[in-house]
Amino acid sequence: MSKQFTESLQRYQLPRFEIEWGAVQRGIEKENLRVSPEGNISQTGHPKSLGAALTNPFITTDFSEAQLEFITPAYADIGECLQKLDDIHRFTFNNLDNSEMLWVASMPCSLSADTEIPIAQYGSSNIGKLKTLYRHGLSHRYGSLMQTISGLHYNFSMPGSFWQPYKELCDFEGDITEFRTQKYLHLIRNFHRYSWLLMYLFGASPAAAKNFVHGREHTLDDFDDTSLYLPNATCLRMGNLGYKSEAQKSLFVCYNELHSYVDCLHKAMRTPYPKYEEIDTNANGEFVQINANLLQLENEFYSTIRPKRNVSSGERPLDTLTANGIEYIEVRALDLNPYLPLGIDSEQIRFLDTFLLHCLLSESPQCNESEFFEVAKNITAVVEHGRDEHLMLNLEGKPKNLREWAGELVKDLAHAAGLLDHAHDTSLYEESLQAQADKVADSDLTPSGKMIKAMKTKGLSFFEFSMQQSHTQNDYFRLTKLHSETNTFMEDTSRDSLVKQQEIEKTDAIGFEEFLKDWNST
Repeated sequence: MSKQFTESLQRYQLPRFEIEWGAVQRGIEKENLRVSPEGNISQTGHPKSLGAALTNPFITTDFSEAQLEFITPAYADIGECLQKLDDIHRFTFNNLDNSEMLWVASMPCSLSADTEIPIAQYGSSNIGKLKTLYRHGLSHRYGSLMQTISGLHYNFSMPGSFWQPYKELCDFEGDITEFRTQKYLHLIRNFHRYSWLLMYLFGASPAAAKNFVHGREHTLDDFDDTSLYLPNATCLRMGNLGYKSEAQKSLFVCYNELHSYVDCLHKAMRTPYPKYEEIDTNANGEFVQINANLLQLENEFYSTIRPKRNVSSGERPLDTLTANGIEYIEVRALDLNPYLPLGIDSEQIRFLDTFLLHCLLSESPQCNESEFFEVAKNITAVVEHGRDEHLMLNLEGKPKNLREWAGELVKDLAHAAGLLDHAHDTSLYEESLQAQADKVADSDLTPSGKMIKAMKTKGLSFFEFSMQQSHTQNDYFRLTKLHSETNTFMEDTSRDSLVKQQEIEKTDAIGFEEFLKDWNST
């Protein structure tokens, strides 16, 4: 055994780390806006050639008809995962009108309060109508502009072969489902503590178009006549400009036990919120939100990470999670990297796996309300000022320099990288870690740093920079066609999804008003 591997085992108090344990599973969900060549959000419906957004397993929509969401299955092989994401992109471009392209930045194209943002439609079934109604509710509560922000979600799980041996090593007496759930919560608590590091390293939203924030309070500076920014911002998408809810600010969501997490969200889903009660739930004979509670659904809770389990259509995620435990975790704190065709690459994936494995294996104290809100303040500081080398964060109530803390974390992460390099007989995880260490030493190497530098040196507004990168990445996908067999498979999948949607629509036995009443009563 190498010295690095031996030290890695000692760090996590492991007598061994089997090769098959390194076969972590990951899947990617990536959002993109469809826009015109001039950079305007598309007003056309979801292309029928891409199948039904309700039932296509690879291509759906998020908030808007114009906001595509690409979904890969979970893969143990990084190359296969990225290839699937590439295939989905190429198939989409094959079926997009030449007058449309994908916007590669997380912050949206130039939008204003009066911009028409077509809300996603999922057909005439009750579950399809519920999905659309949920989005109408989001529009009324937070505004449609915020919902057009796009990001990348990273789904992570350890291989099945890992859990029973690890349970025995931990001398855990409960069943395997309980053990796996507890350890994923252990991971989530550590992720919250250190997630600011991901925003520093991979944040790619340091600026936005001025008209995007029209009528909203903000603390951003003028970059030019059309752009706003903060000089050392990293990931404005995760700050007050992006996925933030004033109503949710007071929520203390505890990840010590699954039942406490579920109970907190259940309470929020059953507690009327005065501001939302002011919204007519049935305006002009049509529903405009699912209910007037703090959360319409569990997905409305804005979080950087979620415990997850695969569910069938119509199932309540929290009910399934309670009954069967956590199956995987979903990281939601990642921007699209406009310098990369897929928005992510293998180097970043290897670091994410290293980071998440470290969160799983290292010590993870129980969370408390004081730490919960300290973590939130740290995230806000890094989002807005992360590239300031003098920025101070807080650790257990005491100030700590970001650069110093990041350096310590990266050094500690070398132990998880050592386990994964050993399992895969490679040095690529260590190399990925070194690339991140370089970013800690020089913030100009981060995506946010590169963006601001490029905008300044080339005299580009945020919109011009994003347009330039969008054209570059779109040309990349249009130059090479999809392999014929893959294209046939994707075409068949799209056609099948249309049939499945029709089948779902035929099975509804009650009207939507009764369906909604039953949904809100459970």
